[in-house]
Amino acid sequence: MRGSVKPELSVVIPFEGSTRFAAASFAEALSADPRTQVILAGSSEAGVPPRKNLVVVSDRPSPGDALKTAIEWAEGEVTVLQEPHQAYSLEALPKLVAPIKEGRADVVVGRREQRAAPEALLGRLAAWVSDAPVSDPLSGQRAFRSSVLRDVSLKSSGVEVEPELLVKLAAQLYRFCEVPVAGAPTRPTPVLLRQARKLLQYATTQNDADNAHEGYNTLARMEGGAPNYNAWLGRRFNAHAGQRVLEIGAGIGTITALLAQGREKVVALEVDDFYVKRLKNRFRDQPNVVPYKSDVALADWQRLRAEKFDSIVLSNVLEHIEDDGDAVRRFAQILTPGGKVLILVPALPLLFGSMDEAVGHFRRYTMGSLRKVLEANGFDVQLLEWMNLVGIPGWLVNSRLLRRRAMPPLQLRLYDQVAPLLAAAESKVKLPVGMSLFCVAQVR
Repeated sequence: MRGSVKPELSVVIPFEGSTRFAAASFAEALSADPRTQVILAGSSEAGVPPRKNLVVVSDRPSPGDALKTAIEWAEGEVTVLQEPHQAYSLEALPKLVAPIKEGRADVVVGRREQRAAPEALLGRLAAWVSDAPVSDPLSGQRAFRSSVLRDVSLKSSGVEVEPELLVKLAAQLYRFCEVPVAGAPTRPTPVLLRQARKLLQYATTQNDADNAHEGYNTLARMEGGAPNYNAWLGRRFNAHAGQRVLEIGAGIGTITALLAQGREKVVALEVDDFYVKRLKNRFRDQPNVVPYKSDVALADWQRLRAEKFDSIVLSNVLEHIEDDGDAVRRFAQILTPGGKVLILVPALPLLFGSMDEAVGHFRRYTMGSLRKVLEANGFDVQLLEWMNLVGIPGWLVNSRLLRRRAMPPLQLRLYDQVAPLLAAAESKVKLPVGMSLFCVAQVR
């Protein structure tokens, strides 16, 4: 089919020996429409010959391998994953596809009207782990923008590929929605258990990119588990930031979202393509936020200077830059006269441990070392304060003593409950020490 007229829709039907007849029946019905490309993908012979708009991918060793191969073949703008079970009616496909064609969604899930208890439990687990805003995320009828599917790197070979796909799409903040469908089949218990185990791995030891982005767990937990703490940081930055802001190292956009409200422009610089895609999805409807992919050392500083930034914000970023002095000199060169750099950094070198290593820290600062790097490279320090005294014991125990790579979610949530009290207390009392330093410096 490649090289001919591009189909409007691709339908992938994964099958195995026990479902190949149902899959063949679906394929015959769907391929009658020349605008639809049908891809049968399984571990055995499909029982139907390939033709112009029917692709047969057989003899794949596992469901995961079959699905990954089928995605490569999909040519339509929208791809539907259709489980070969007669309870799933093909009449639901137009409903599934419509939100994507209308530009309202990237992923559409067919919500089964009735589900057996094991399926419902698995669905709740999948929604909790992935944070996908749907109630039946592992349904057997789902539609995807094909470019989104191709953009996901799948590694699982078996039935675990389904939760892997869900978690990775949700982590990148693609737009999910769901529509009701009639199907209510129940998968075999061994399949449900394997998928549940994979989801629990994502909840505990893995992350959205199979540990290729080790710091993601910490960033995501800090955003989802510490809204009060993040609001505290947002208030500190917002009190000093101007209207045109360059945020260095935007990550998953936690601080970006707090800065963007009411500002003329926020350019979110981030080096990692994984995070840049997430930023673009997150702020797709906010034209004043512009994600910019670049390393600090390789950024187009002349282009950035033309933006006339009055503020540069770094929230737990300067410690990630090996040559922090060179970076600070760059900041001084692009700010407008009187512009400011606002910096939050981890403090106290004695706290440096496994969690610092996991997120790529080169150092933790003292008051003297932070002041020195700023004043030696074009800035005058206006404000330099300790923050977060109460967080020191938890970081010391987790990072130095227990050698954990990320903060346990329960501890983070408990800490976040007292964050408003800490913010109120620290606004009235000058701290003698803290696990972070907050600094405002004006370009000289």
